[in-house]
This record gives sequence, C-alpha cells and structure tokens, in this order.
Amino acid sequence: MYKLIASDMDETFLDSEHRIPAPNVEALKRLRELGVLFVPSSGRPYRSIMANFADVDPELMRDTYVISYNGGFINRFGDSKPLLSTLIDRESVEFLYRYGIEHRLAMHIYTDQDDIFTQFLPPEEDEYVRTIEGVVPLDDDVSDLSFAEGKQLVKILYMDTDFAHCKQLGSELAPLIDPTKVDITYSSARYVEFVPAGVNKGTGLAHLAELLDIDISQTIGFGDAANDIDMLKAAGLGVGVANVSDDARPYCGLVLNTTGGEGALPELVERVIEPEHRTA
Repeated sequence: MYKLIASDMDETFLDSEHRIPAPNVEALKRLRELGVLFVPSSGRPYRSIMANFADVDPELMRDTYVISYNGGFINRFGDSKPLLSTLIDRESVEFLYRYGIEHRLAMHIYTDQDDIFTQFLPPEEDEYVRTIEGVVPLDDDVSDLSFAEGKQLVKILYMDTDFAHCKQLGSELAPLIDPTKVDITYSSARYVEFVPAGVNKGTGLAHLAELLDIDISQTIGFGDAANDIDMLKAAGLGVGVANVSDDARPYCGLVLNTTGGEGALPELVERVIEPEHRTA
C-alpha cells in the first residue's frame, strides 16, 4: 500500500501562475483522511515552495516534509532548518556563471539561503518568476558572484524558450565540467540545470523514505519533466500528468488524463490510492 506521494510542483501540482488548483486542495484533504503523506518535491528552494502553501490549511500538511533543490535539501514542513543539505562546487558555478555572462544567457543562481538570483531574463520569464518567492533580479552589469557573498551555492541554470538550445548548451558544456562534481538535467521545457553530482529527486526521495522507515516501493513519484525522471524511477510507482514530457513519459507506470494546471492530484487519488483502501 502506498504511504507517500512525492510530487513535483511546477507543471505538475501548480497551475501556470504558481497557484494550487482548488481540486488539488480537496485531494490533499482526502490524502490526510487516508493517512498518505503528500511531499512537495521541487527544484526550487524550501521558502519558495512554502509560499505556494500559504493559503492552505497547515493541518493538511502536518507531519510531512519538503524535498527541494532537486533532492539536495529535505525539510520538515514548516521548519526552515534542513535535515539534509547538499551544496554544489563553487568553482564549477563560477565557471558556469562566467560562461553565462560571456554569452548573455538568462540565468537563475540558487543559494542555501533560499535566494534565486536572476539575470538577463527575457520579458516573459521575468513576468513568470515574479510570482515566485525569493527571486532577486540582478542588474545586467553584475559580472561576478559577489552578490552571493557569505552564502553557499546550490545550483545554477540557464533558461531559453527554445528548449533545443537548452539541450545544445547541456551537450556543449558537459565535456567542460567535472562530472564528479556537477550533473546536468532539464526541466519545464526551458531550463538546463547544473546541480551537485549524485543529487536528484530520486536520491532525495530515497533519503526521505529511509528517514521515515518507509519502503521505497510504498512511494509514488509524481511529475512531468526530465528532472523528475530519477524520482519516477526510484518510486514504487511513477505517475505523470497528461502534459508529461516525452523524455519522462517512458518512466511513468501511469499517465493521467488531467494536466497539472487543471489539478491532477484528484485523478491520482481516485485511480491509485482509493482502490487500495477499498480492498484493504
């Protein structure tokens, strides 16, 4: 019987304005009644994820956890002190940041203090991130990482609405970075992300399952994109929303008929969780 659902946030659990669709709130209530933990799992920082739940009854998320930074951090829901934290090699970020400056690439730079520094964003991305907690826009003339002085770095990503260009950037940069220090992944059909080597949502889920003494076969990974693949593979069941990307789809044991923006969690509860409890 499944005891835990680890869910991606953007394009899976949230709508296009980073809000929780009303049907998903009702599904959280049902999961609470059934004793199944719902665990947000995102590439974004803890504080940003918590902001998405500001208007949700805290009782619905009592005693659960948050997996953030692509599996690099684990927090108790409501507690800003992480139980697990993993940082990225600073020299690698310095190289990637210099590369972004040289080519004027749209960038997000993440710190362990839940900051998301952004630079060179096109108007549509700038408008999109305005609804995300913790975003700090940088002036175009900033050319080093002094803005992160005194803070540890967690990851860096490049953004381009031309996803093929993101894939190209990842391929071109892979030989230039140390694979023992940095992994490359992709998300939201517009990001190429550089994260600590060996860190992904699958390892984050495995760490949490071990912490809670839950067999990982009793977990569900719920997502839509390439950076969810390791979570979909690690979980007892991988579930994709209707808008799941082509590269993540093969790792889904179930693909729903509902898109993330419409509120897909109820369909997951109805098709997977409820039948288990009816036959228990």
